[in-house]
Amino acid sequence: MVRAIVSNIEISLSKSLGEHILKHQDIALKSARKFNLAISGGSLINVLRAAFIEDKTLASKVDWHQWNIFFVDERIVPLDNPDSNFGAFKKAVLDSLPENKRPTVYTIDEQLVKDGKDSYPLIAMEYEKILPEKLDLVILGCGPDGHTCSLFPGESHRYLLDEKAKKVMWCQDSPKPPSDRITVTLPLLGNSNEIFFVAEGSSKQDIMHEIFDKENLELPCALVNHLYGNKVTWFVNDEAVKKVEKDIQSIN
Repeated sequence: MVRAIVSNIEISLSKSLGEHILKHQDIALKSARKFNLAISGGSLINVLRAAFIEDKTLASKVDWHQWNIFFVDERIVPLDNPDSNFGAFKKAVLDSLPENKRPTVYTIDEQLVKDGKDSYPLIAMEYEKILPEKLDLVILGCGPDGHTCSLFPGESHRYLLDEKAKKVMWCQDSPKPPSDRITVTLPLLGNSNEIFFVAEGSSKQDIMHEIFDKENLELPCALVNHLYGNKVTWFVNDEAVKKVEKDIQSIN
């Protein structure tokens, strides 16, 4: 069953998310030498900065050396391009950490990016090869259209949602620029230990209603809930869920 944790003005979303990530860090490191985490880009990166750079109490508990960080999707652009998820994460988080206290971050092959469009399918194949057999935690965003990773709703992107074997695919027609990306697939999400979604703000009210109340399975976010609900937790603020009619768990 999907769980939702709603933050309010007294308990910030970044603090709540950070505490739960650290919980899974500690669980993973009890049985393994590394904490394997995959993250999305966009606003989540600022939430991670607030949790693990700006919040000194949380920051002191992060065992960065033991973290392997992957991306659930990435734009096929050079790593220093403003559209790069890695580039945004580097600027917001990595650059604020001492050189000797940084996680291991796995990026797309920049040389293949430079080789041009014929190499784009290979970028996805090579990224899949560096993923661990199972991720400890995946942290996803939710777009106003209900997309997550670079899995978009609509028939033109059905090929991504229908994939049953590949863990990473080339998304070659993203409705949001840049159009060429790689994305993890449902099989990878289903094989992960835990899935977190992060959504905040009034712009998410309508799509939260579609996901939680109408359970519209045409929306990738709702489909993840439906398929893997026993391992899904949503971190939202009270503004984002104002139109949700179902009773969902709240932190007051």
